[in-house]
Amino acid sequence: MSKRSRMTGFLVALLLSCAAWSVAQGPPAAGNGRYDAQIQTEVTRTLENRRFKDVKVSVQNGIVTLTGTVGVYSIKQDAGSRAHRRRNVRGVENLIQVAGPTVDDATLRSKLAEKLAYDRVGYGTTAFNSFTIGVEDGVVTLGGVAYGPVDKDSAVSLVSNYPGVKDVVDKIQVAPVSPNDDRIRLAEARAIYGAPQLNKYAIDPAKPIRITVVNGNVTLTGVVDSQGDKDVANIKANGVAGVFKVINLLQVAGAAPAKEK
Repeated sequence: MSKRSRMTGFLVALLLSCAAWSVAQGPPAAGNGRYDAQIQTEVTRTLENRRFKDVKVSVQNGIVTLTGTVGVYSIKQDAGSRAHRRRNVRGVENLIQVAGPTVDDATLRSKLAEKLAYDRVGYGTTAFNSFTIGVEDGVVTLGGVAYGPVDKDSAVSLVSNYPGVKDVVDKIQVAPVSPNDDRIRLAEARAIYGAPQLNKYAIDPAKPIRITVVNGNVTLTGVVDSQGDKDVANIKANGVAGVFKVINLLQVAGAAPAKEK
């Protein structure tokens, strides 16, 4: 037998031996419940904080179940995230209930809208974020378009930490990175706020005419005082070079919501 043949035979035998050893070992320990007690100890230890004092931990076959109550939704999220990061955890079922105060949906939506209106004021992106808020039985659904991921994360964090919020459904889209869209945003802001009739909307930085730009398409949202202001904004927005389309969803105070045309 040649030296090459002997080497090939040795490698085949080694591979068969390794395969047999792997089969003999069976499934990973985390999958057959062998480490459940250890997982429970580690997850319980990572939740040793007064924020989680009413949270209970149980483990079966590597699946962690969290129950109990917390004060705000963000703490529930944090507990689930901490549990996921523990070694040998195969999954987390987060059944924690958000206690805290009960706030009727209309009031909760109004309060959240006010908070979001002033979120990140001073960072220069407020006018380029347009968020929608839906509330049903304390479950808040966030939609709309954020200028960037930081703006989105800030909005979600603000809502998640607000008392009375039981759950958060995040449907916010982040505008794609585009130098051309950035150029259009700045040009739109100059054109709209530069109009004598419209510069009053720049006085309160939390209540501007919102300018969303995605792939050259501009959407205007917010509330203006009159139909004339809405029309002027539309004319100014359409006058910016490089814009493909302008969707004017501005609402006139006291009028029915505008519909996309």
